[in-house]
Amino acid sequence: MGTISADRIWTSSLNALERVQAGFDRSRTIRFYDTTLRDGEQSVGVCFSAEQKFAIACKIAELGVSRIESGFPRVSDEDTRAVAKILAAKLPSEIWGFARCVQADIDAHIELGTRYTLIEISTSELKMKAYGFTRQQVLERVRASVRHAKSHGIERVNFFAVDSTRSDLAFLRETYLAALDAGADEISVVDTIGACAPEAVEYLIAEVRSWIGPSVALHWHGHNDFGLATASAIAAVRGGADWIQGTINGMGERAGNADICEVALALQCLYDVPVEIDLTKAREVSRLVQQAGNYTVDGWKPVVGEHLYTRESGAVAAQFHIPEAIEPYAADIVAAERRIVLGKKSGLANIRLKLEELGLEVPVERHAAILEQVKAQATAARRLLDDREFVAIVAATD
Repeated sequence: MGTISADRIWTSSLNALERVQAGFDRSRTIRFYDTTLRDGEQSVGVCFSAEQKFAIACKIAELGVSRIESGFPRVSDEDTRAVAKILAAKLPSEIWGFARCVQADIDAHIELGTRYTLIEISTSELKMKAYGFTRQQVLERVRASVRHAKSHGIERVNFFAVDSTRSDLAFLRETYLAALDAGADEISVVDTIGACAPEAVEYLIAEVRSWIGPSVALHWHGHNDFGLATASAIAAVRGGADWIQGTINGMGERAGNADICEVALALQCLYDVPVEIDLTKAREVSRLVQQAGNYTVDGWKPVVGEHLYTRESGAVAAQFHIPEAIEPYAADIVAAERRIVLGKKSGLANIRLKLEELGLEVPVERHAAILEQVKAQATAARRLLDDREFVAIVAATD
């Protein structure tokens, strides 16, 4: 983990403006609560096995994530096995359970020996109407569920107000205070359908902080429906959140959750906010989750995309020797490899660099002819050329 040195970050000097940097409490480290195994698995078509969940949990722990949500045991026997196996592994991360304000959900974790549990119920009028809840029923369920958990061996409870951002603020405050009064230790503010602008997130987090006081841990849980999950998480930190909840690769329902690695990178590199995560492990964890979920992220995805440090364009390749001219942060921050590839958009710099990489000595006057063949073959094939094909072109233009 540790701090990223300034000489490996090449972002805009405008970031240093007081209006950009003001409002962050850099005396505290922001930590992450990963919900890949529960909320992430709600991505359409994704179904992790118990063994895959265990392997993912182990890798997320290696990433340095402070808390891992093990899952929802009542979904299936396989989920129950997964939670049990993760708990038994004694990972360095805290293992949290997920439950609705339903006694049977909580009991499932009590039976498994889960020590920490997040307990949820909806607090917006829209969601309460959908479930057929009245405000009074919600308050009664919150109090009863938190008390039941705390009186039956759950050491810490995080109360998770579903659809917080579309809730009546007076009722949201009443519900949070009822949960705390019943024994809840922490509070989550939840943008269930990604409907809150970052500026509104900052406002709401600050409001909730004023209700619950400085000593209660405050979480932000956001979704990416408008492509603003990372921005909203940043805003939540500025507003006073201690924890950011999210997933690996931003998995989740609809447009997904906040991507914890994106948030960690932005907090460190753009705002100099300390975080507890090891970004050199991010790509390794990402690949495992993609494999288990049977999907592939875009090559241009921040932090983990395959092509973030891959250069095809000739104009960009010509600057390859000065990484800060073409990249905002050093590749080793995310343990990525910088490389040159050959395709339709390549230039003479690509040819020179690829020849050097492969240890091939070819007179400069032949480079143009090689480039012509590279561009022609790549265009015809509608893809990049591999090293074997490049070597064949070099031999053919001898």
